[in-house]
Amino acid sequence: MSSRKDDVREFLISRRANITPAQAGLPDYGGERRVPGLRREEVAMLAGVSLDYYTQLERGNLRGASESVLNAIARALQLNDVEREHLFDLARTATSTSAARKHKLEKPAMRASVQRVLDNLAVPAVVYNARQDLIASNLLGRALFSPHFEADKPNLARFVFLDPRARDYYVDWPLL
Repeated sequence: MSSRKDDVREFLISRRANITPAQAGLPDYGGERRVPGLRREEVAMLAGVSLDYYTQLERGNLRGASESVLNAIARALQLNDVEREHLFDLARTATSTSAARKHKLEKPAMRASVQRVLDNLAVPAVVYNARQDLIASNLLGRALFSPHFEADKPNLARFVFLDPRARDYYVDWPLL
């Protein structure tokens, strides 16, 4: 399974390889070229962007690339309508996935050894991250914190401040 960055990289490299310097209107100084087609610096020059910026784009970081930059790269690489649309689709996907990634709470990978340690403890235990997401527990910990685990994404802070059951769970209010 390839990532979106790999898709962008492969696409731009393959399109760059299809254009010779002569096709791009660049002088050919003879000699052997190490890469087929255009070099990165040649594409950057033709598109009117810096080499560093084009390199960043070719490495798959299309996030924030403007329409004018994408059009300039499409012209430099002499993309047809289908290829141009594909480049813009890749850019739209890069923007939407990076925005979604900011808001998505991903469950971090838990090493099996950590879960084995939890499972062998004779006391309730839970593991949480800096955002207070509960990411692992043993059976006793899951039983003790059972109201927390009823949510799709168990989170200590969210439960304490937003769940009305927290008042009864953490403090016996009538005794105060």
